[in-house]
Amino acid sequence: MLTPYMIGADVRCTDGACGQVSRVVIAPATMTVTHLVVDPKDRKQLGRLVPLDLVDTTPGGISLRCTTAELYQLTHAEKTQFVPGSGAYARHGPGQSAKPHWAQVQSRPDGVPGRRPQTFTYDVPPAGEVAVRGGDPVYAIDGDIGHITGVAMDAGSRQVAYVLLHARHLLGRKNITIPSSTVTRVDAGIQLNITRRDIKHLPPVNLQQPDG
Repeated sequence: MLTPYMIGADVRCTDGACGQVSRVVIAPATMTVTHLVVDPKDRKQLGRLVPLDLVDTTPGGISLRCTTAELYQLTHAEKTQFVPGSGAYARHGPGQSAKPHWAQVQSRPDGVPGRRPQTFTYDVPPAGEVAVRGGDPVYAIDGDIGHITGVAMDAGSRQVAYVLLHARHLLGRKNITIPSSTVTRVDAGIQLNITRRDIKHLPPVNLQQPDG
C-alpha cells in the first residue's frame, strides 16, 4: 500500500491540532523516508524531526502518537543563528541560536525605514539525509518541470515509490506522480533521468489513503 505524505498537511497530536508537515526527510542512498518535519502550530517553536514510528496517516491529514508537549521534546529539525555583522551576533557570538528577529534599519533609498534579518534559519537533518521541502524544484533532463508537493511511500519498506509534483502548464497536467526509479539525485531539488516528453506521458497513479 502507498502512503502519501503531502507537504503542508495538517498534523494532530493525541491532545489536538499541533502543526503542519513542512518537510519530508529522505535517506538518498536507499530512497527511504526516515522522518517528517513538523512545524508547531504556534510558530514560536522550531520544526521538530518526527520519526515515522510516531506517524499515522488519515484522510484528514497526519496524526502523531504523542502529545504536543512530547512533540516539543523531539530533536530540532533546524537551527537559527545570528547573522555575522549584526548587533545580536556581537552580543551572543556565532555558536548561539535564537528565535528569528528583525531589526529596523535605514536601508531603503527613499529613506523609509526598512527591515533586515538579524538571524537566519537552516535545516539540520540527520547525517546523510536530506530534508525535502514543498516547492523544491524538480528537473528533467531537459530542464525545470515544476516543484515538489510530497512523496508517496511504500508502507512496508518505507521506500519512496513516487515523487509528487506540481508541474508547469506546458506538461498539460498540474499534478503528476513521478516513479522514484527515475530519480538520480535528491539534493537542493530532485533530478530525474527522463525528459519532459517522457513525463507528459506518465500514467496517473491512484494514491490510496489509509483509513483512519
